Amino acid sequence: MPRFFSDTIIFNYNWDQVAQGFWKRYPNPNSKHVLSEDTLQREVRSGRLFTKRLLSKTNSTPKWAERFVTAKHVHIVEESIVDPKRRVLITYTRNLGYAKVMSVTEKVVYTESEEHPGKTVALRSAWIDSQVKGFSRAICAFGYERFKKKLQ
Repeated sequence: MPRFFSDTIIFNYNWDQVAQGFWKRYPNPNSKHVLSEDTLQREVRSGRLFTKRLLSKTNSTPKWAERFVTAKHVHIVEESIVDPKRRVLITYTRNLGYAKVMSVTEKVVYTESEEHPGKTVALRSAWIDSQVKGFSRAICAFGYERFKKKLQ
């Protein structure tokens, strides 16, 4: 059974700073789990910047998952849309590897905060699913808790 997670985060930075920070995330000495980042496509359409990147990441695998997952890294597709006029940054990420074991699709919408001038609101949503018969519920619950913990 798929799980859905949603959370709102307020950054103490204005939208310009958050949008610039998004592009400077990798490489980053504090993000050693990101092995590589490659831009696959980038174009401007109707004043909006569309980008597709391929990330290679590593994460620790719990002992129980070692029977399902043998690789130490996974490829992630990240797509983003920047609308500088409306001051909106939307990102979509999804894993390519081991999607049958656990697929995670995340959407984040960054906008200027109307209630907190000079701050940015990030509405983060994630859909977690598994197709492993007999284990999908436990795998989805694990993915949900890991995703939730990552944001704390």
